[in-house]
Amino acid sequence: MQTERNAIVTQAQFAQQYREYLEKNGFLDTTIRLQKQPDGSVALPVLWNKLNQLDHLNLCDTVAPGSTCTFTLLKNPISSKKALVKSCHQRLQEELCALLKCRGVLWTEELSHDVPQVWKRHGDMIVLNESAFQAEIWKTLEPEVWHVVANAVGVRRIAKAGRISADGFRTPRVTLLLGDDAWVHHVDNGIRYTFDMTKCMFSSGNITEKLRVSSFDCRGEVVVDLYAGIGYFALPFLMHTGASYVHACEWNPHAVDALLKNLELNKVLDRCEVHSGDNQQLLLRNLADRVNLGLIPSSEEGWPVACKLLKEDRGGILHIHNNVSLFPAKRDSLANKKNNNSRSSTEQQHLTEMEPARSNSEMTSPASTYALQSIAIEENTPDLRWKDNKSQFESNCGTCCEKKRVTHPEWQVWAESTALRIRNILETHHKKPWSTNILHIEHVKSYAPYIDHVVLDLECRPCDNN
Repeated sequence: MQTERNAIVTQAQFAQQYREYLEKNGFLDTTIRLQKQPDGSVALPVLWNKLNQLDHLNLCDTVAPGSTCTFTLLKNPISSKKALVKSCHQRLQEELCALLKCRGVLWTEELSHDVPQVWKRHGDMIVLNESAFQAEIWKTLEPEVWHVVANAVGVRRIAKAGRISADGFRTPRVTLLLGDDAWVHHVDNGIRYTFDMTKCMFSSGNITEKLRVSSFDCRGEVVVDLYAGIGYFALPFLMHTGASYVHACEWNPHAVDALLKNLELNKVLDRCEVHSGDNQQLLLRNLADRVNLGLIPSSEEGWPVACKLLKEDRGGILHIHNNVSLFPAKRDSLANKKNNNSRSSTEQQHLTEMEPARSNSEMTSPASTYALQSIAIEENTPDLRWKDNKSQFESNCGTCCEKKRVTHPEWQVWAESTALRIRNILETHHKKPWSTNILHIEHVKSYAPYIDHVVLDLECRPCDNN
């Protein structure tokens, strides 16, 4: 039986104008190819449910004055290339449907929702989301079902991700469903990585921060990466920034194995020393120009170690990662308070010069003369940030804050608090004044609800070196 499709016929020289108009207004049937007629004119297929909206007489004047336009029926229309191309998801669902049909199982809407539409790919392996293939029927079809999946998406190995383990190593709960081993290869920003998917984390969401690190000028610098993992940031420092030497600290033995392989793979093993074990036991001191603290949700435990690593005579820069919570209701109330209540100049001066209270633990050290706790008056911080047009302000506690534009006040609150606390640690350790300077706050990615992964670039210098 012949199939027919509605179409509009016009002269060849006007066909492109008609096509653009019909497609823009949702009239063109993109599943069917345009067809050249025996007299040289062109037939453009249109959707049958749009015919009542088309007036071919007015269409001539609207689309291309001087053209002619008639309706026709296409006999045996040819499918367009777009209609013939199937997505991986479509192919996967069709092959799974065929598998179940062979087993006498009826395909249902529930099973359709169980088939993943996205996955992560690492070479010849895909990693499925935890929510994929939850129905019990799939377990009864193992391992055949995984061979079907692999064939449909064009891979040899399949793994399925779970939640991150709370074992201190952030070990991923990844199950290998098809294949002999879980070692994969990945290229990121010109850097080659290899790692065991079931033992090590790899966050593709941190690519923007890796690119930013790669843009640093670290020529001649010694860098310490306190949470090196498989080399997410240690390798960019070694390969792109010009750093002369990197100390990479990591306590997950599986990550250490991968890190050593990656250093050798990228031919930078001679410029890096790997320190395996707890970085709290690290014996290094007074050697770093820069320390990376790439641990979330917080790297606070490593702050004292990082401060001891900085060069005593000139200090250096800390790159501090942290998850910062956002509270929209609180932020809106702060904004309203700022708009509705203008502060007097006396109050502004008081905010600028206010010294936060010291904690009992800070008072135990002789260096507590210079020790300051984090800002405890968060509701005043937006006023403190934007009270004038200067690019920087320096409080009497020696903390210099560069007032760059940021998206959320909470980032700045956390950054200023961290700067003060780092300054306190430095002064407690070195028994002399230090200053801290907020150079930049970088947003890496966001988690729901209202949690931002940010990085603080904090310059730390002894005051007698300013």
